[in-house]
Amino acid sequence: YGKKKIKYIDYEKQHLYFYMVGLPLLMPVYFNLQSMQVMYLRRYWGDIAWVSSFYIRYFITFGPFYGIFGTVLLIYLVKFLESPWIAYVTQMSHIPMKMSTEENRDWLSTQVLATCNIEQSFFNDWFTGHLNFQIEHHLFPTMPRHNYHKVAPLVRSLCTKHGLQYVNKPMLKAFGDIVRALKKSAALWMDAYYEI
Repeated sequence: YGKKKIKYIDYEKQHLYFYMVGLPLLMPVYFNLQSMQVMYLRRYWGDIAWVSSFYIRYFITFGPFYGIFGTVLLIYLVKFLESPWIAYVTQMSHIPMKMSTEENRDWLSTQVLATCNIEQSFFNDWFTGHLNFQIEHHLFPTMPRHNYHKVAPLVRSLCTKHGLQYVNKPMLKAFGDIVRALKKSAALWMDAYYEI
């Protein structure tokens, strides 16, 4: 499978794809198509009805002002602007982290080692919607996000007690780590599958 894919995808440039293709198209194209496909294949008729009602109300509201083409363009533009934000917020805490299925770690260790936090600040909390506490988000997914900072010191002390690395980094370093991790994985992929 890897050898077949290498003929069609230049993995050495995947860090550039992330910026040129992934960021602008993640939300408006990929996530929308994937969610519609999942709803249809799993026969989530209630969800399909709710999504359809949103688009019907959206077109009724904006259609008279912008026409069909303008209304489609408006929703695409909003999702296009949202896409880099969601890609950065979700990927800066996950892509750079080392995780292997062969390690057979317990659930808590896996959650701590597979994610990292972004330093707390008023801006970082606001920009990420409190998902800068990604470790706590994985440990307590139903906890209201604005409370993550309250449990973070307890989680950090638990990690220290059990010798687990609790990673907390500045946001700009986390952004850069996405590119570094993509370049590293591309090099590993090329090493494993590239035939000269």
